Amino acid sequence: MADRTTAYAKKVVNGEILKGRTEYLCCKRHLEDMKRKNFDYIFDVEMAERAIDIANELTILEGTEPVKLKTRGFQNFIIGSLHGWRRKYSDKLRFREAYVQMARQNGKSFLSGTEINNWATFSGYVKGRIFCAATKQDQANIVWDEVEKFILADSCLSELYRIRRHDRTITSHVTGTEIKSLGRDTKSVDGFRSILSVIDEYHAHPTNQMYKLLLDGQISVNTKGNALTLAITTAGFNLNGPCYEQYKFAKQILDGVVDKDSLFIYIAEMDPEDDIWDYKNWAKANPLLLWTEDDEYNMDAVKTLSEKAIDAQAKGGEDLNNFLTKSLNTWVEYTRDDFVDLGALKACESDMTLEDMIGKSFYLGIDLSSGGDLTSIALVFPVGELFYVHSQSFMPFLRLEEHEKTDKAPYRIWEKQGQLILTDGGFGLKTDYKYIIQYLKELIDDYNLTCLACGYDPHNAGAFISDLDFLGCDLIEIGQSARSLNDATVDLRLAVESGQMVYSKDADLLRWSFANAKTTQNSFGEIKLYKEQSGDRIDPVDALVDAWKLAFINKDTIKYDADKDFDEWFDIMKGGE
Repeated sequence: MADRTTAYAKKVVNGEILKGRTEYLCCKRHLEDMKRKNFDYIFDVEMAERAIDIANELTILEGTEPVKLKTRGFQNFIIGSLHGWRRKYSDKLRFREAYVQMARQNGKSFLSGTEINNWATFSGYVKGRIFCAATKQDQANIVWDEVEKFILADSCLSELYRIRRHDRTITSHVTGTEIKSLGRDTKSVDGFRSILSVIDEYHAHPTNQMYKLLLDGQISVNTKGNALTLAITTAGFNLNGPCYEQYKFAKQILDGVVDKDSLFIYIAEMDPEDDIWDYKNWAKANPLLLWTEDDEYNMDAVKTLSEKAIDAQAKGGEDLNNFLTKSLNTWVEYTRDDFVDLGALKACESDMTLEDMIGKSFYLGIDLSSGGDLTSIALVFPVGELFYVHSQSFMPFLRLEEHEKTDKAPYRIWEKQGQLILTDGGFGLKTDYKYIIQYLKELIDDYNLTCLACGYDPHNAGAFISDLDFLGCDLIEIGQSARSLNDATVDLRLAVESGQMVYSKDADLLRWSFANAKTTQNSFGEIKLYKEQSGDRIDPVDALVDAWKLAFINKDTIKYDADKDFDEWFDIMKGGE
C-alpha cells in the first residue's frame, strides 16, 4: 500500500525539495516516531490513506468550472498524520490538538474544509458538533463556506448534507453531526462538546479564551473516542498573543526541548538567515502557492509575489511588515512606530523578584488614572549595571468586566497572579488612592526599601501627592510633553535593546502594555509614547517612563562610599610599610 504521508516526509528530510528547517523538523519528527521503541502510538498507513482518499473525492467549486481535488504532498502529510497516528491497541487517534501555520493563499481554509467533511460524515461519531471559530463572524464563515462549496460541487455529496445558511448550520444526514460557524461570542461555545473545532487565523485572537473553551469542551469526547482542536493560521504581529506562544511552544517540541505527543505540528517558514528577497526562500513559506504538482517552482506565482515584494521594499513600513507576515509567514517583532522590539523585551525577562530587592533603594513612577481606569506604579531598582523593574497595577473591582470587554485583556487572570489589584474604595467604581498609598507603605516596610525620588504625571495627581510625604524623598512633577520625556524614553528603549533593564518573567501585564506602546514625535524629532486605541492600555509603561527619567538623571551620579575609600587607603598605607 502507498504511504503518501511518509513519502513526503522522506522527500523533505532527504533534501529532495527546498524546505525550511522547521518543516524539516516536522517531517523528521514523523519519521523518528515511526522508529521509536516502546512508543504508545503506531502509524496506521491504511487509516492515513483512507483520509487522504476521502479528501481527493472532493470537488472544488471555484473558477469557470468545477475541478476535481488533487492534494499536494504537504497536504497529504498533514491529513495522513492527523488520521494515521493512533494508539497501538485501539482506534483512538494520537493527536488531540494541531497547529498549522503557513503563508496566506496556501489553502488553509480549504484544508480545514476537507477535515470538517471527514469528521462530520466519515468518523463514525453520531450526533456530534463541529465548530468553525474565529474572532469575527465573517472570518469564521470562510471555513464554513469552504465546506458548503465542497457539498454544492458534488451531487453525491449534496445528498449527505442539509445546509441552512440563515443560521450557518450544515447537518450530516449520515451521522446527524452539525457544523456551525462561531464568531466573537464565546458564551455560545461554553459547555458545548465538539468532535472537531477549527480555529481560523489564530494569530488574530487576543487571548486563548476561545481555544481553551473549545479544547475543554472535548474532554469528555476524548475519553470515549476522538476529538481534535485544529488551530490554523498565518504569522501575526501580536507577540503577546496566544498564537505566538503556541508557535514558540511548537518549536520547542520540534527542537526536543519539551514533549507533547498529542500536538501535531506543521509550520512552513523561512529560516532566520534567509535572504527575504530571494524567491526560492519564499517557497519555503508557501508550500502550495509557489510550487507546482511536480515540485517545481511556480514561476507565474513567483512573478505575482515579486510585484508585492517590490512595493514592500520601496515603501517599507506597514507594507513591508504585511509582506513579511502574510506573504512570507514571518512573525514581525518590531515595526517603525513600536516603542520597543518585543523580541528584545522578551530577552529582558529575569528570575529576579522583589525578594531580591530587600534593603535596596528605588525610583518611583506613578501614572494615575481618571475615574476608574487602570492605575499603575513602577519601581526601578539600580542593581549593579542593571535596573530591575517592579510594576503593579490597580483597578476598581466594579470596572473589571467593563474593561475586559473594551480592552480585550485577561485582567481576571492577572488579578489572580497578583499583577493587578482590584480595589473596593470609591464604591468599587473610582480609583482608590488610599489603597495605593497603603500598598506602597506596606511594600517599603516589608522589604526595607528606600525611595530615592518619586516622579508623577501631574494630571489627576491633585491631593494624592500630599499623601506621599511618608516616602521622605523629592516628589517631582514629570511633564508629559515629548520635550520632557524624550531622553528618558530613548534611554529606556536602549536599555531594553541592551538587556540593561530586567523584569520578572511573570510580569505579563507590563509586557502587554509595552506591546501597546507606540511612539510619536514633535517637529524637533523628540518622542513620547501614545496608544493607537483606547483599549490599548500603556499605563504601566507610562509609570515606568516617569520612574526611568529619575533614574536616567541620576544614573551617572558617583555615590561616595567612605568605608570603601578608607579600606583602599588603609591597604595602600600597609603596602608602603
